[in-house]
Amino acid sequence: MARPRKQTYTLDMYLKKINDGDIDNNADVQRRMVWSKEQINELVVTVLTDEYIPPIILGEENNSQLHITDGGCRSAALNSFWNGTHKITSAIENSIIFYKKKIKREDGSIDWEDAAFDIKNKTFEKLPEELKKKFNEYQIETVIHENCDSYKISKYIKRYNNHTSMNADQKAFTYIDKFAGCIRKILDSRFFLDNSVYSENDKTKGVVERIIVETLMCTNHFDCWTKQPKVACKYLNCHATEKEFEKLDENLHRLENIIDNDVRDIFNKKDSFIFLTLFERFTNLGFEDGLFAEFLREFKGNLREKRRNSHGLLFDEIKQNNSTKDKSVIAEKLDMLEALLAEFLHVDKNHTSLDSLEEFIVKTLGMNEKAVREDMSLYNDSLDILLDNTVKIDSKLRNKENRPSLLAMIAYSYKEDQDLDKWMEDFAKNNPSYLIDQRKNFTHMKNAFEEYCKLEKSNQT
Repeated sequence: MARPRKQTYTLDMYLKKINDGDIDNNADVQRRMVWSKEQINELVVTVLTDEYIPPIILGEENNSQLHITDGGCRSAALNSFWNGTHKITSAIENSIIFYKKKIKREDGSIDWEDAAFDIKNKTFEKLPEELKKKFNEYQIETVIHENCDSYKISKYIKRYNNHTSMNADQKAFTYIDKFAGCIRKILDSRFFLDNSVYSENDKTKGVVERIIVETLMCTNHFDCWTKQPKVACKYLNCHATEKEFEKLDENLHRLENIIDNDVRDIFNKKDSFIFLTLFERFTNLGFEDGLFAEFLREFKGNLREKRRNSHGLLFDEIKQNNSTKDKSVIAEKLDMLEALLAEFLHVDKNHTSLDSLEEFIVKTLGMNEKAVREDMSLYNDSLDILLDNTVKIDSKLRNKENRPSLLAMIAYSYKEDQDLDKWMEDFAKNNPSYLIDQRKNFTHMKNAFEEYCKLEKSNQT
């Protein structure tokens, strides 16, 4: 049998052949047009930016009639824009198309200038003439199987369409290209292989990638939480840091050493990100990791089915409009889990450790009690200004339970004649929570500040 031949058409010639019936896009077994408007948008951009489109596969009967066996949706999509039935939607990304604009001078000479055109909400007829020409002259490649009949055409359609399209989770992952390598590394951790209950189907369908994204959003960017995977990936691609991925990787390795078969089912595809977020907060308390596993056993065996929150709901009853991914639902679940964890660890979540803020500063910094009392108004005012300038309004760092250690940092800054503004802005971005033990939290912040100062000094030399 002869190898199929290759044929290249200009796009307008190819589409004209379809409209004239020379190329048939309605084979009996061919699926109907299933592309979304978003997909058509992207294909049009591909043409206008002269990027690659895979060849269209055709079957040719002996009478020269051509039938599309692969590429029917691409052909229909391009045709719908070319003939004016598709308008580029407002949701399109990268809608600005750069091109060379033809300028005719008064003396009859022609010049070309750099230009840009926004194709958002535009049909083909609204394009500048230069872009219309670019669209029409795009080189569309075809591969033609000769000597076909209806049986062979059906065979080729089955052969070339025997694939599975990307689902929502898999497609969303393409929007976090900046950190895709970090995520691939995390996927190889033993936690996802041995310490959870994801099926093999979950692992191939992008579910685990989505869980990693949800965990990063919940742990570090909860103020911008979204339950839409694509939006979350795009947000992290712009705002996440490698340090956040490294911390999650570290947490997973720590969990590998403590999670046994009796509690591994807690880490399922619905709840994993919540319990991974809870473990991140647990790591700030200074307890041995094994206690977290013991808490999970108590939660699974007792608390989950018996303890109710302030609204009288069990953990699994907390949902809104049947959705478990709403921001308010997640916040309520985490609040409940944190309260249960604090109770299990015998930690008073709201305890400030000392009778007064002044006493806390005096004992923590070894300062004169009278001097501290006289300067408390200054410390409080300075802290409020610092927080307003550097910390988001909904950050947990602003919690009243965290104020003693923050005030101690202010007192420390005056004592050492240091400015905290730049450091606090950096610290708040990378530390969305705090240690319940305020003395430990102050030490943590002080050490972080000193490391920051060393780094700044080394950068200046």
